[in-house]
Amino acid sequence: MHTILDTICDRELSYQQKVHALARDAEATLDVLPIPDAARDLLERGVICDLFEGHAPWRPRYIIPDYGRFMHQGSDFLRISPPRTLMEAIHALLALYHHVPSITNFPVWIGDIDTLLEPFVEAEPRAGEIIGHFLDHIDRTLNDSFCHANIGPFATQAGRIILRHQRMASNAVPNMSIKYDPETTPEDFALEAVLTSLATAKPSFAHHPRFRDEFNSAGYEHYAIASCYNGLPVRGGSTTLVRLNLARLAETARDRDDLLTRALPDAVSAMLALMDVRVDFLVTRSGFFESSFLVREGLIEFSRFTGMFGVVGLAECVNRHFAKDSGGTVFGHNDLADAFGIEIIRRIDAAVRSHRAPHLTAFGGRYQLHAQVGIDSDVGVSPGCRIPIGDEPELMEHLVRSAPFHAFFPSGIGDVFAFEPTAKNNPGHILDIIRGAFASGVRYLSLYASDADVVRITGYLVKRSELARLNRGEAVLQDTTALGRGAINNLRVLDRKLRS
Repeated sequence: MHTILDTICDRELSYQQKVHALARDAEATLDVLPIPDAARDLLERGVICDLFEGHAPWRPRYIIPDYGRFMHQGSDFLRISPPRTLMEAIHALLALYHHVPSITNFPVWIGDIDTLLEPFVEAEPRAGEIIGHFLDHIDRTLNDSFCHANIGPFATQAGRIILRHQRMASNAVPNMSIKYDPETTPEDFALEAVLTSLATAKPSFAHHPRFRDEFNSAGYEHYAIASCYNGLPVRGGSTTLVRLNLARLAETARDRDDLLTRALPDAVSAMLALMDVRVDFLVTRSGFFESSFLVREGLIEFSRFTGMFGVVGLAECVNRHFAKDSGGTVFGHNDLADAFGIEIIRRIDAAVRSHRAPHLTAFGGRYQLHAQVGIDSDVGVSPGCRIPIGDEPELMEHLVRSAPFHAFFPSGIGDVFAFEPTAKNNPGHILDIIRGAFASGVRYLSLYASDADVVRITGYLVKRSELARLNRGEAVLQDTTALGRGAINNLRVLDRKLRS
């Protein structure tokens, strides 16, 4: 009751934010999951974390609707016919967005918005103005920057309008990725994306050929980049995301051998058991897949849902065993330390691949590895497999050392780079860096200029100007702003090494 009253009386929360928080408070009163003792112990010790999905999972964490099918067929449930004009298309999408749930209560993916809107652009002389209103509406109503849009890999009129508007408006929502293909994405379109990213921390760059080929080989013709940077099948999603805090796990091991042979396999096994419990409740008790019109109308299919096994704090885990005599970190600088990091991830990957999730058939019933971006309360824990902020090597070395880890994480991994404002004068140089990164094995990277109002925190975006308002005790539009404040204080995300 005290927590509920605190929420009601919190003057930094807007009305809508209080509604969502009170819903979470209500769900937190339940205790219905048969969590195994080993998993419960690690939860209490902070070694594993359910990422605040609630005590009774009643909807998938991430839902990736087939918006293309929706535009073609409309929706009986929403009483929407297939759109014929740009205004009708935008009306249809905005209506559907409010019926796509996720862990945030907002959609974590709003589609390949350039290709969704492109068929209607040529016939609409006010396309730029209308699409601008569409994007502003999303920013003002889907007010959580885990909401993610995709553009590319091909240039479109709609895509160019979207990029220009993002530079002008400097909105934090939606987050955005460009599916970039060095062979097919026109250079002028890619350069426009670079300039937009430097100005507004989006779009991030996803290596499209790599994602496309991996998902195609798994039997999925289309993929989405959702939430922070999560690769998931279109018409599917992820039932859950639980994370293993390798930094905390390292504290429970006597040495490297003990970590690899006892602590790590025990923790992975316990976390898989926790994920299984959460999936079982969602599938057998919540009734979501039986009641949702998204299923009835073919916009999502249960057979395309996976679960995500998250990891965080690899750098700190490695550094506990490879610390320099001076006490400095060595992950990201030392070949032996990096090799130990690869061995940790390789063993996690092997254990997760050998496990079969209950009820799920996507990816052969295997959960997918995810390099989790961290949470606002993390202290001394780096996101995923990233090199700690403040200890980054030079840019090229950074990319080369990070790249081998990207192979293990088709459902999401990325690096973030802050550039000096002068980088805007030479976007071609930035594009060359992106191409080189992809050639070296990087699958996803984000960038922004240090003078931008919109900055990338870990995987989501926040406006500095909104942070200033929140720090004055005022309510702000996006609830991710509060998360960003915590991450800035605890993870030092604004102290990233500036690249020239």
